[in-house]
Amino acid sequence: MHSPLDRIPVSIIIPNYNYEQFLGRAIDSALEQDHRNVEVVVVDDASTDASVAVIESYGDKIRPCLRRRNGGHAAAFNTGFEASTGEIILFLDADDYLYPNAVSEVLDEWDADVAQAQFRLHLVDEDQRIKDVFPPPEQPFDSGDVVPELLRKGRYRTTVTSGLAFDREVLETIMPMPESDFRQGADGYLATLAPLHGEVKSIDTCLGAYRIHGSNHSVFAEKLAERARWRVQHDFRRLEALSGRAAEIGLTVPPDAGLRDPVHLEERLASLCVDEPQHPVATDSRLGLASAGAAASLEMDASWRRRAALAAWFLCIGILPRRIGNAVLAWKLVASSRPAFLTRLSKTIRRVTN
Repeated sequence: MHSPLDRIPVSIIIPNYNYEQFLGRAIDSALEQDHRNVEVVVVDDASTDASVAVIESYGDKIRPCLRRRNGGHAAAFNTGFEASTGEIILFLDADDYLYPNAVSEVLDEWDADVAQAQFRLHLVDEDQRIKDVFPPPEQPFDSGDVVPELLRKGRYRTTVTSGLAFDREVLETIMPMPESDFRQGADGYLATLAPLHGEVKSIDTCLGAYRIHGSNHSVFAEKLAERARWRVQHDFRRLEALSGRAAEIGLTVPPDAGLRDPVHLEERLASLCVDEPQHPVATDSRLGLASAGAAASLEMDASWRRRAALAAWFLCIGILPRRIGNAVLAWKLVASSRPAFLTRLSKTIRRVTN
């Protein structure tokens, strides 16, 4: 006897650019879902490697969308969504993969009020060895009506592309997304605007794998300032999109929303400290950002130890001499820079607070 959930059509959209070595695993994971009604849409964004050959090898098992010109993340998302038909949409990055029960677990938690579901992912290396969980278990998701938190600081606790699922009617309201503004980080646009139109359902189970490798856009530790600057600018574009959509439905985002967000502030501080000449906000100061970061940290929904530790980290960067402050900053943002004793201490604290 089949469940009524079996009849719900689901689309898994895989945007790809030059990930031929990982793409087959992503497609296989989408085809291997234990839910009966899944279509797999694969968008190739004008790859220059053998990705198209990988896609063509699947024949009519998938719906290919081969773009002639490279347009970036948002363009691939828009193309895939236009070609899809599912009532629930998952976007799966081509270097990640889902577990066979991912769609069925999402559907088990879905109801009419849900705009977006989110679930944890295993962090894996290039050889699919599990290294950790993302987001870390000690960082609870935000769930339900996240609009107050979103409007207050422009962010809530969510995850990356491959850990998200969306209601089609909600996506039809907010897509197509601006392609030039979100050439990278299209998931940030969707996860920022979708909750304005329904609840967020959070699943603490790992339902897929988030692969960390040298060519990830989000992982370029050796270019700390570049990463930080990109994330700050991405946040500004998200906030602009959020403000515009919120205004359309009668809501207001405060102009200082970013200054209430510890995640934004740590990247903004990193951008300023590591490469001040290229920092995008000319009026920023180390002490000003550090003070705002400390205040925002103390307002987090977390244990007092975690809040106090983060607040102290911000203040150290703002008060200590620049060279020492930059070292303290790097210890948090670039794991490879940490002294061994700090790594051991971090693991101990994580075990105690988990």
